[in-house]
Amino acid sequence: MTAAVLDHDSAHAHEEHHTSLPVNSRKLAIWTFIGSECMFFASLITTFVIYRDSHAKGPGPKDVFGVPLVTAGTAVLLFSSFFVVMALNGAQQGNRKKLLTWLTLTVLCGMFFVGMQVYEFTHFVHEGMGYTTNLFASSFFTLTGFHGTHVAIGTLWLGTLLKDAYKGRIPPTKAVNLEIAALYWHFVDVVWIIIFPVVYLMSLGR
Repeated sequence: MTAAVLDHDSAHAHEEHHTSLPVNSRKLAIWTFIGSECMFFASLITTFVIYRDSHAKGPGPKDVFGVPLVTAGTAVLLFSSFFVVMALNGAQQGNRKKLLTWLTLTVLCGMFFVGMQVYEFTHFVHEGMGYTTNLFASSFFTLTGFHGTHVAIGTLWLGTLLKDAYKGRIPPTKAVNLEIAALYWHFVDVVWIIIFPVVYLMSLGR
């Protein structure tokens, strides 16, 4: 009996991945990663702000930007943050239907945003704005391209968890797996909240 209790406690400790700090080690790792990514995106945003008026040769923001489409993509991405919270709540409660419904919506939102960005980039190239057209174009494609890559990675990550959820592999005891992915997803959403006004609204208002 004692051995069984010790084995159960050992397994539970292994599942939680505790460190000497009162924080799950994987949560600590994702927060550390997010901190480094904040500095990375801060440098990209700063570079864009410096070069956004450097478009003497080739089209500038007022020539190519289409705010309605990007606004729709922004709204979808923001809604997805609420959706993933609801999915996590479903996982923690052991409500499989709730988990599957909201996580599916989150993945669809991610796919929509990535599709929107691919369409936008293709449109810009047809309008004559390629990556090397001018410094504005280079800084724009670098910043938004890296963010789009992060969204694509997050969508694939959540898609993998959705597959696990359909197979019943995310019980309440493993809800932390979705929680960690949700933290990453919230991060890419917050970054876009900064990028959208700085890149699109402020550039068009100049």
